[in-house]
Amino acid sequence: MSHNIVCFRCGESLAELSLPLSRRDQCPSCSADVHVCKMCVHFDKRITRQCREDGAEDVTEKERPNFCDWFVPNPNAFDAAGKSESDAAQKALDALFGDSDGH
Repeated sequence: MSHNIVCFRCGESLAELSLPLSRRDQCPSCSADVHVCKMCVHFDKRITRQCREDGAEDVTEKERPNFCDWFVPNPNAFDAAGKSESDAAQKALDALFGDSDGH
């Protein structure tokens, strides 16, 4: 069954991964783990626990794979504006300290 879920980190399609996403699944493009809080429909960075599901256990590392039974992949997890800000910050650091490849 096809789905329109994309990676929370890079925005690339995860259509080649089957649902339900496994704890071991990774984005084929950027190798980010995808069974993570930041990929879930219950994730909300505006609240203290960053999870809208009251029954879910607290997870401190939101980009690390977990065993949460409440996990539901969010097709809107990718934040293009946040990615642009992150890329701009990395570019500024590279300009100050040299590129991240060690050149």
